[in-house]
This record gives sequence, structure tokens and C-alpha cells, in this order.
Amino acid sequence: MGFDRSGGADRSKPFNVASYSPLAMMSACVTGHEPGELVNIFGDLRPCLHHLDRADRQLARDPLPVPRARIHGGRRPFLDYRYEDVDLLDYRPYPAILALVSV
Repeated sequence: MGFDRSGGADRSKPFNVASYSPLAMMSACVTGHEPGELVNIFGDLRPCLHHLDRADRQLARDPLPVPRARIHGGRRPFLDYRYEDVDLLDYRPYPAILALVSV
């Protein structure tokens, strides 16, 4: 389980979740467990006002099949994993919805 203090629901958090998933899979592999469900709690999750039209476009899309991930090489020390050790399978994204980044 993870906790994020704050973030943008439509821009930053999907990327965070996509990063946490392989991290959770590698942690399970290192400890000799099977990966389970990834649970993330957000303290202040909101869309930026100038992104609301893009959020509406995102919500109007039908969900696509969930991709799968595979880690090669079996159990080993955590810091020995490399980018090449993770395969993302059956990933078929929608075209990007571009938006300005708020700073």
C-alpha cells in the first residue's frame, strides 16, 4: 500500500501508478512472494481546472484490456534489476491527450 500526499488526477497519478506496478512486482520477486493487488491512497487528488476538458475526454473513453508485465531473471538482489528485465505485454494505449503542465 502506498500513500501520496497530493497530485493531479488526470496527469501525474497515472504515471505514478504505472511506475509503482513494476516496483511492486520486483519487490515480490526479491522477497520470494507472488505480486498481489497494488493499493494506493491519495490525500489530495484533483484535476487542474484548465485540464477539465481533457479529463472529460479521458473519462469518455471505454477501458482497454489491461496489459501484462513480466520480469526476467528470477530472484536476485533488488539493485541488480535493470530496465531490460521488465517486459510490458499487450499494451495498446489510446492516442495521447496533450495538456500543459502546471508548475
